[in-house]
Amino acid sequence: MCNDWVVRTESSRARSTAETRERIVDVALEVLGENPDAGMGEIAVAAGVVRRTVYGHFPSRLDLVRTLTERAVTAMSLVLAEADASHPEADATWAAFVGSVWPVAYRYRVLLALRRGEFGGTIHELLGPIDELLADLIERGQDAGVFGRHVPADVLGQVAYGVVFAIADAVGSHEDLGVRAAIVTSLLTLGVPQARAIALTDGQP
Repeated sequence: MCNDWVVRTESSRARSTAETRERIVDVALEVLGENPDAGMGEIAVAAGVVRRTVYGHFPSRLDLVRTLTERAVTAMSLVLAEADASHPEADATWAAFVGSVWPVAYRYRVLLALRRGEFGGTIHELLGPIDELLADLIERGQDAGVFGRHVPADVLGQVAYGVVFAIADAVGSHEDLGVRAAIVTSLLTLGVPQARAIALTDGQP
């Protein structure tokens, strides 16, 4: 009985710790989304915990940013894999990817601002896996003649999904922007003709 009580207590404590960590991450995304320069103290207040608790989970602001980036990469990779498996054409895959990844892009839009700051190198490195996946997709589209060759595939992929994050970041001040604008604009960036980009965005064959 005693051992069972200890196990239940430790399990409850571990669950509480995990829930607190998740809450800090969720709140950090909201706070940093409004102000990329927000400090750990502001995040602690918004999460309803003391600074020591935040630092207990994330010893530095860099550790928190690294966690946010890793989660974004995982989410985007899963969405891209699903889109790639469902659409044989590279431009249709891209349209499906952006359409499905939009909530993720909006949620993690702060990474665009943070990538331009002191953590840019770390974020760029962590985004490596998704950069490679997108470069493979872009290269496939270039080989098929549906994407432009005005820049190399790896650069074009970063620019195109950078457009998606930029639009996600601008949504708050431009009510007419949204996922449709993100799909069309990124497809145009990839060199897809406007008529085809609009057709793919509207789900036409």
